[in-house]
Amino acid sequence: MRVALFLTCVNDTLYPDTGRAVVKLLTRLGVDVDFPTAQTCCGQAHYNTGYRHQAEPLARRFAQVFGGYDAVVTPSGSCAAMVRELYPRMGERARAEGHGDALARAVAPVVPKTYELTEFLVDVLGRTDVGACYPHTVTYHPTCHGLRSLGLGDRPYRLLRAVRGLELLELPGADECCGFGGTFAVKNPDVSAAMGADKVANAAATGARVLCAADNSCLMHIGGTMTRQGAGMKAVHIAEILASTEDDVPAGAEGEVLS
Repeated sequence: MRVALFLTCVNDTLYPDTGRAVVKLLTRLGVDVDFPTAQTCCGQAHYNTGYRHQAEPLARRFAQVFGGYDAVVTPSGSCAAMVRELYPRMGERARAEGHGDALARAVAPVVPKTYELTEFLVDVLGRTDVGACYPHTVTYHPTCHGLRSLGLGDRPYRLLRAVRGLELLELPGADECCGFGGTFAVKNPDVSAAMGADKVANAAATGARVLCAADNSCLMHIGGTMTRQGAGMKAVHIAEILASTEDDVPAGAEGEVLS
């Protein structure tokens, strides 16, 4: 199986360790991962801000770059949802506006083989125990795109429960948005900050040392709120937890506050 990593703009720019974690994890599971350097933005920011026509060349670029792979894996529920949910919609609208079927035909092959990381692990590889070790208390935030667009369901929970040393604590109001929402946080900062504060309060109430999610954009918002409030928690991408092994845990570090 030829598998490509779609890292995404946010991770490439701000969270490269998440990409490294995905490669480490998949390699450990016997997957040969390629990183096409020609990859660019999927167009989500453009589309969600109303610039659909400007997003179309990026969709074509995505299809061109990743079309030859058997699977495309991304550590981002929102970008996976952009490809799976909105690329077909873009193709349909282009057709309806009299621009032909070119866009729809271009994106059709990549849509069904683009997976968010936890989907790929559980549905394609058939794994829930990935050999991870992470001796900390953790709570999981299901991001909006993963929850509502992709329907990730219990996949992330099954993976986390199989991690050695990890104690998974239930997050109150887990299905509530954290308030990031891409440009929503910029256009509605007060509402966004209030929603973020509610999410952090719920996370702190669990007593967990770590809050994890499958989208670094949401973790950036939640983690920033945690830092400003001095919540004593750390926001960590689920890929980094699943990539961790006993060799990554310093002696005597079980349960310590993470820096």
